[in-house]
Amino acid sequence: MNEIQGIINTQNYDKLKIDKLAKNGSYEILHISLEKDAIFPEHTSPTNAQLIVLEGAIIFHIGQKSYPLKKHQYLRFAKEVNHWVQAMENTNFLIIR
Repeated sequence: MNEIQGIINTQNYDKLKIDKLAKNGSYEILHISLEKDAIFPEHTSPTNAQLIVLEGAIIFHIGQKSYPLKKHQYLRFAKEVNHWVQAMENTNFLIIR
């Protein structure tokens, strides 16, 4: 089924918002919006994942390392490793896992 939605462009920045864009047996795509200075609290991913920044800037904290990421950058990370995200500006990003 073909379906067009404008969730990513129309999402207001209000602390932390998570929308599930797609899910099937082999992957899941999540859209996350973070307002400047908001934090996506520490958690783990059930599968290996990729984070793709669509706009804005974040710091991705995983293990003992921190990775500054900005628009059009991505990061791959392993499942079941504690991580959290801090927004340096209003930010939209995707998680594909």
